[in-house]
Amino acid sequence: MVVLREGMCPGLEEDLLRELRAADIRTVEDLVSSDIEELARRCSVSYKALFAVRRVLLAQHTAFPVSGADLYQELLNSTAILSTGNPSLDKLLDSGLYTGEITELCGGPASGKSQVCFGVSINISFHLKQSVIYVDTTGGLTAGRMLQMLRTETSSTREQTEALQRIHIFRVFEVYPLLDCLHSLRGGLLQQASVGGGSVKALIVDSVSAIIAPLLGSKQSEGISLMVQVAGVLKTLAKDFNVAVLVTNHVSRGVGGEVQPGLGASWSHIPRTRVLLERVERVEGRSLCRATLVKSSRQPCLLSEDLDLEWWSRSEASSSGKRKLPDS
Repeated sequence: MVVLREGMCPGLEEDLLRELRAADIRTVEDLVSSDIEELARRCSVSYKALFAVRRVLLAQHTAFPVSGADLYQELLNSTAILSTGNPSLDKLLDSGLYTGEITELCGGPASGKSQVCFGVSINISFHLKQSVIYVDTTGGLTAGRMLQMLRTETSSTREQTEALQRIHIFRVFEVYPLLDCLHSLRGGLLQQASVGGGSVKALIVDSVSAIIAPLLGSKQSEGISLMVQVAGVLKTLAKDFNVAVLVTNHVSRGVGGEVQPGLGASWSHIPRTRVLLERVERVEGRSLCRATLVKSSRQPCLLSEDLDLEWWSRSEASSSGKRKLPDS
């Protein structure tokens, strides 16, 4: 709220301010939402003068209206869609990861969350030639695994090295270092990571729940506050820097025993899209998981696709036409 102060607009002088406070009008919101005619009588001031002050404050402190068509055009101009490199996952996500948004992968242990994150980062860095920020909170990311996946894409050492250089890895294991890392990215580190090869188009946090879930115990209010801070910086990075944010989350059991994304109701509003991953039996030697869309603004919920978790390690997938960065 904006507190009324003397001189903040023409006509708002000490005498009028004193009368308004006596009438319990202390903020801009109080004044602009009041019945001006009634307020003028209570304060024994000119209706015309009070109306003029209200009009100036409205112009200074309210949002300028824009049309739906303008907002839609801004969305078209600013949003890019990043292919994940996996046709089944792209289909579920309505073509891929959208910049400016947070997408969540949730699942139990060994459900394939990290494997998908590895594959997405390789696809963006090698095929799309864009940079990726990878925040590892579990210690599960290794350069050897990345290199192994890249070797199925190209035998060129130079191309492998260039792709690895476009993946910028941060390892943090507690919430305050995570916040420091995210604030540093917002404060200029994101632009620095873009120097030397491709702009940063994706930020991956694997996993956000590994850091936040332990805080939601006895000191739940403090934990929720820290979770909201993390969510706020992630949203800012997504929107202000036009990057696609991909996070992973654990799962829990509901009252009826059903599997549901972790971190509770407060976190559920943060991701724009949520995908539940569940490991299924190996089929013909392939490692599969079932991906189910549990939240989306574009696709019907509960759509499912079977994902081949070894897709990103298959050299024959290199020729797939879906590896290109679509137009915005």
